[in-house]
Amino acid sequence: MIRGIHHVSLKCAGEELYAKTKDFYTNVLGLSIAREWSFGVMIEAGNTWIEIMNNGEGSPETGAVRHFAFYTDDTDDMVQRVREAGYEITTEPKDICLPSEPPIPARIAFCCGPLHEQIEFFSDQSDNAKRFL
Repeated sequence: MIRGIHHVSLKCAGEELYAKTKDFYTNVLGLSIAREWSFGVMIEAGNTWIEIMNNGEGSPETGAVRHFAFYTDDTDDMVQRVREAGYEITTEPKDICLPSEPPIPARIAFCCGPLHEQIEFFSDQSDNAKRFL
């Protein structure tokens, strides 16, 4: 039985990109290191981990995953932190309403991480938002 996502894995080609990626997730986004080993690190991200490994080869490739989203209380603050660190904001913060039943009002934004991964910051504005935390 699936109980959730254990981790998202990112592979870096070389030590420089590894250090930059690790810095982005820990210092820019403010996430904590859960475990570290000779070629990687697990970073806590709420109810999942982000695994960053430095044993990738070649240039990054686009895979089947379009983006991953961080649940946040303050989309605008996350965008400010990313922008100040020099990373690209691909979609500025905006209010949306997902046309589900019931509708889900949210504030979202997207950025591009060190490995060109697309990251969404998602702030659920609905009355049921707390049930996901």
